Amino acid sequence: METSYGELKRKEAVNLLDGKRLGRVTDVVFTWPECRVLGIVVPGNKGFHWGKADLFIDMRCIKKIGIDVILVEIKAAPKPDKKRGKWEDAPEPPPPPPPYFQGGGDRRDYGDYE
Repeated sequence: METSYGELKRKEAVNLLDGKRLGRVTDVVFTWPECRVLGIVVPGNKGFHWGKADLFIDMRCIKKIGIDVILVEIKAAPKPDKKRGKWEDAPEPPPPPPPYFQGGGDRRDYGDYE
């Protein structure tokens, strides 16, 4: 199946495990030389948080891309226990996305342009 970024950004991501709407796709992460798609990015926590972090969804977590929705399977992050102030036992969240550039190669320094 082929899809463009324009079509993909109109679709909303929904978590299959808890039924929550995660939001519309804001970005696509891929590797440049290999041209491999690593995952998608959706808005992070909603609410009155000033430092909202975007949520990276790995391609392995995407189960189905439909006409108007993307079904993903993401386990919930652990929540602090209000009584003890400790974290509850919960499954590990997915790993963070790999860095966009892994250094090395023929990258130039800004001093080269002066």
